[in-house]
Amino acid sequence: MTSDIVSLPELPPFPGAAGRPLLPSETPLQLIDPTGTPDVKPWADLPDDATLKELYRRMVVGRRFDAQATALTRQGRLAVYPSARGQEASEIGAVMALAADDWLFPTYRDCMALVSRGVDPVGALTLLRGNWHHGYDCRAERVAAQCTPLATNTSHAVGFAHAARLKGEDTVAVVMLGDGGSSEGDTHEAMNFAAVLKAPVVFFCQNNGFAISVPIAKQSAAPTLAHKGIGYGIPSMYIDGNDAATVYVAVRRAVEAARAGGGPTFIEARTYRIEPHTNADDASRYRDEHEVEHWKARDPIARLRTYLVDRGVLDEAAEQALDAEAEAFATSLRDRMNIDPELDPDQLFEHVYTEPTAQLRAQRDHLRAELASA
Repeated sequence: MTSDIVSLPELPPFPGAAGRPLLPSETPLQLIDPTGTPDVKPWADLPDDATLKELYRRMVVGRRFDAQATALTRQGRLAVYPSARGQEASEIGAVMALAADDWLFPTYRDCMALVSRGVDPVGALTLLRGNWHHGYDCRAERVAAQCTPLATNTSHAVGFAHAARLKGEDTVAVVMLGDGGSSEGDTHEAMNFAAVLKAPVVFFCQNNGFAISVPIAKQSAAPTLAHKGIGYGIPSMYIDGNDAATVYVAVRRAVEAARAGGGPTFIEARTYRIEPHTNADDASRYRDEHEVEHWKARDPIARLRTYLVDRGVLDEAAEQALDAEAEAFATSLRDRMNIDPELDPDQLFEHVYTEPTAQLRAQRDHLRAELASA
């Protein structure tokens, strides 16, 4: 009697089975604890003092930039601003881990990351000022346009990274998203394609506790957001997003693995948004002030400062010089943002399509007529 069962070909090894583990750690990985003390059970070597000092410098300047942008919003110079205060270690650590030829795919909250990458601060705020779709040359800066719709940048990053590899380039794309973005279908489609294609992309999720007003407990029942990578065969990491050293090492490892052909990595950086979602948000409606104070005590800048001071790498003179640098940076930004730009309304309709559609031309003509009659 012959069997009707057709034998299936043997499946290839499960991604991650040989090499990097798929499962993230049960608790966030860290190298420097909240008190500024090196972790007694480090999962990796600490970066050298020069790297840590540069991380600290960029975080100090980044926080002053963030505070100035918030003030500019209150003064009417920006239409809206989503502060990243409290997330400095994640923003700066991830960007510093990139090579010069790598690409960053940011969200609307990642202005601090853009500035640390070298984007002109006025250009980084142009979208939020409402002057233009964005204010910098993406190709020159190797930074994609900031993504306002949640998670659409994830598929952009995967497609870009895959195309770069097909062209023989060793470019890696790091895409930033939040906990809310991890719930979007775009993210899951992007992760699936990235894993199948072994695209050189790093998914860097800043879990700051809230998708606007929705706490993480109402978004996902997974042990961590990092566990979401497992179903797609993506090695995942769960890290302390307020430890700049850990963020830098984790993203750098993921970038190097992607560049070497190891495919994507999903990193969840546990951090916290100290300020409201934007200046239009009333955070007191959905979170308690005691919670905010708890996270202020885990401040990423204070943590690294304590470590550097204890090491003798940072002294009072160096701190004063750094504070002066940050203040000069903020002053320059304020002065430049207080100059009203000359805008051409016709530019609203440029670069939407290669050739303007009839509908777009009609909209342009309607705006011209309205302005002429004003």
